[in-house]
Amino acid sequence: MSNSIKLRGLLVLFCLIISVVSLAPTFMKDSLPNWWQEAFDPIHLGLDLQGGMHLVLGVEVDKAVESRLDSVVDQTESLLRDEDVIFKRIERLDGDRMAITVYDADAGAEVDALIQEKFSSLEAMTLSTDGGYIQKNYRFSDSEISNIKDYAVRQALETMRNRVDQFGVSEPVLQRQSDNRILIQLPGVKDPQRAIDLLGKTARLEFNMVDESADLEQAINGVLPAGTKLLYERRVDPRTNAVTEIPLVVFEKTALTGDLLADAQVRIDTRFNEPYVAIDFNAVGAQRFDQVTAANVGKRMAIVLDDTIYSAPNIRERISGGSAQISGSFTEQEATDLAIILRAGSLPAPVKILEDRTVGPSLGHDSISRGMNSVLIGAVLVVLMMLVYYRGAGLVANVALMLNLFFIMAMLSMFKATLTLPGLAGIVLTVGMAVDANVLIFERVREELRHGKSARVAIDSGFAKAFVTIIDANITTLIAALVLFQFGTGPVKGFAVTLTVGILASMFTAIFVSRLIFDLFLDGRQVKKLSI
Repeated sequence: MSNSIKLRGLLVLFCLIISVVSLAPTFMKDSLPNWWQEAFDPIHLGLDLQGGMHLVLGVEVDKAVESRLDSVVDQTESLLRDEDVIFKRIERLDGDRMAITVYDADAGAEVDALIQEKFSSLEAMTLSTDGGYIQKNYRFSDSEISNIKDYAVRQALETMRNRVDQFGVSEPVLQRQSDNRILIQLPGVKDPQRAIDLLGKTARLEFNMVDESADLEQAINGVLPAGTKLLYERRVDPRTNAVTEIPLVVFEKTALTGDLLADAQVRIDTRFNEPYVAIDFNAVGAQRFDQVTAANVGKRMAIVLDDTIYSAPNIRERISGGSAQISGSFTEQEATDLAIILRAGSLPAPVKILEDRTVGPSLGHDSISRGMNSVLIGAVLVVLMMLVYYRGAGLVANVALMLNLFFIMAMLSMFKATLTLPGLAGIVLTVGMAVDANVLIFERVREELRHGKSARVAIDSGFAKAFVTIIDANITTLIAALVLFQFGTGPVKGFAVTLTVGILASMFTAIFVSRLIFDLFLDGRQVKKLSI
């Protein structure tokens, strides 16, 4: 046996061993050692095959503009005080306008200069007077509003991705769609409601000081002191799990926000054996938290998440370590989900669920069964056709076809690709295309044999003449598959994945493996006639 045949045989054997090793976790997961399972993942199934959730979320980008303007209002108020500019009030109007009321034109000119210097994205609007006061109005430019909305969607997508990653879903799909929508597919999710709660929560964490002097009865009836708002503290009875809401009046001005968090982890209170969420601020947040607690010793600070107070502890002393905790009679699952949300970051704008579909696992199993049946039926028909039409050479093509299917599944596992229902359709198409190269080769070999050439010469010539045609045909199909993968979404991408992998595997088996089998058969033999 020649060295060339030995080397090619070793290469095919190596590919087979690698394929067996990578596919083992898919078919023998429970009987493999842990290191094997950690090194190689089983083939991931898509939403349509294993069931799961399909969500379309809409980002309320107008709220992002309002939130950004609220931040500008707070910053402007601080700047005006720092620069000793005398003003009567500053407020946000109609969602996208900021109004600053001053006493005279000189103060108005100072305000204009400050806004132009610090907030170049704001445009001056109308100037109005009321009772001797001057009200100056500003709004974001159209380009800035567009940028804020675009950033809100992109940040929401990234926040969702972080939450899903920590949620532990394998092979999720998160894509931005038109009209400020986000598509999310979560294969294998067993608790749809928990996923919805986790993804839909805005998670705006704020620390607000409690107004102890406010009259709660009047506040409940809608009479609130200026600059305050009424919120409710959530308390859960650990024995009955009954939830009660305690009204509290807090100052609207936020002392600290969750944007300054560095980490959030679940801890267990050893005294009461209850979970809580321990939070750590970044350097800026730690400094700010130190200042706030030092200035408010003896007062209550409300920890507010999405307008719900989870706890309102007394500040007994200055806290300079940059750490705090959120306790609220959580279950362990609730505490874990809250920590995930806080670590992933708050959403820049609220989201609403526009579409919610749950695919049951039974439907997925039925799809797998039908898909595998179609692959088997297609493979059997191709195998029979090749045996009947090409006889012995057809057997070589069938061996190459079986190896082709084996290599396709192995590459899906190694590349951690997701197998979908359209992907099964791509495999069925690949089964038909896999023997196309062998047909071209065999017809060339037949032509050479009709010209009276020997079996070895006919094989050499047939493979050489068909090679260029095979490469051209497969490369053009491969380019189309890669374009579908790059620009397609959902089912189209799933089809493109298996088509791409199938083309690569079929070229290897048809050109390389088939030639190796023929060379092994002809090596050292005087074959006068081929069964083709």
